[in-house]
Amino acid sequence: MLIYNTTFHVEKGISADFLRYIKGTYLPAVSRSGQLSLPRLAKVLTMQDEQEGDCFSLQFSVESSAIFDSWYALEGEELLGKLYNHFQNRVLYFSTFLEEIPFTA
Repeated sequence: MLIYNTTFHVEKGISADFLRYIKGTYLPAVSRSGQLSLPRLAKVLTMQDEQEGDCFSLQFSVESSAIFDSWYALEGEELLGKLYNHFQNRVLYFSTFLEEIPFTA
């Protein structure tokens, strides 16, 4: 199983608007295809006092890189573009692709 993680840096004062957008618009759109599953949203707490604004991590599980690549080409890139158009440079983000390592031997 693979994990698609996007970390967002949200300008101070707009975190509530950002979370409303993520929960009400972005998450439903990503989940609609069924290719990405198990969404998890978390606030990043490390170095919180040293930064201007808030950081959030949004993760989805995906079965393979081929499935992810297909979803990203058909939907993902457009969804991130819409998010950027909505918030402009008040929300910055970067994505990482992770491979889950099972705990069993």
